[in-house]
Amino acid sequence: MTAVRTDAAQAAGARDAGARTREGVRLRFVDRVNPVTRLAAAMVLTTPLLLTVDWVSAAVALGVQLVLFFAAGVTPRLLVRRTWPILVAAPIAGISMLLYGQPEGEVYAEVWLARISDGSIELAIAVTVRVLAIGLPAVLLFLDVDPTDLADGLAQVWRLPSRFVLGALAGTRLVGLFVEDWRAMALSRRARGIGDHGAIRRFATMAFALLVLAIRRGSKLATAMEARGFGSDRPRTWARTSTVGAPDAGLIAIAAGIAALAVGASLAAGTFHPVWA
Repeated sequence: MTAVRTDAAQAAGARDAGARTREGVRLRFVDRVNPVTRLAAAMVLTTPLLLTVDWVSAAVALGVQLVLFFAAGVTPRLLVRRTWPILVAAPIAGISMLLYGQPEGEVYAEVWLARISDGSIELAIAVTVRVLAIGLPAVLLFLDVDPTDLADGLAQVWRLPSRFVLGALAGTRLVGLFVEDWRAMALSRRARGIGDHGAIRRFATMAFALLVLAIRRGSKLATAMEARGFGSDRPRTWARTSTVGAPDAGLIAIAAGIAALAVGASLAAGTFHPVWA
């Protein structure tokens, strides 16, 4: 009986490993780059786009980004599945600018405070494309990043305090448990016959229970980590070495090149519009 259970457990583990392999995402040409370099590349790429509000720079940056991400192995299905909040937020931001943006030029429609004009249409397009150009790389560059690798890079490459890094890593590891806790509470409430009505009340009570559970779990985790010396100010060693090399420099150069190309295109087209103007 023990052998049967062991074989079954091994088979289940193999199936789980296969499922994780099939669901895993690896970005070609980027998988050898340190996670902190990806973070730096996202900052280098998106910061210049925050200095101007025009559709040319955002469109150029977005177009180049999509080409590079598709070349790296991001499929349209994966793009929609992983970035759907950004795909939803971008047109919402554009609609608000379309209706309530600064009116300029010819006015096409006006209803109370809403006014659609040439200026608001151009601003709506610029904001929509800009949200995509800034949000997509921030998500797609971290598709296959392990939180532990990112923590190693933050502590060893960027020299951030290890206490802060390890605490953030532990909290990140616990985030995935929230979904399981929520599902377990919903099933237990339905089993007791108190989860089939009163959606608002059910959500409020479950959210409060989840908050209490998270606080208790966080306190226990903090105590356990403190007992194991994770809170010490003495220099610590790391199980894995985090380094940077030529691929990291190449990614930073590509990000800087895209930003320079986007801003240069807007300057050449005469659409560069600084946010402070």
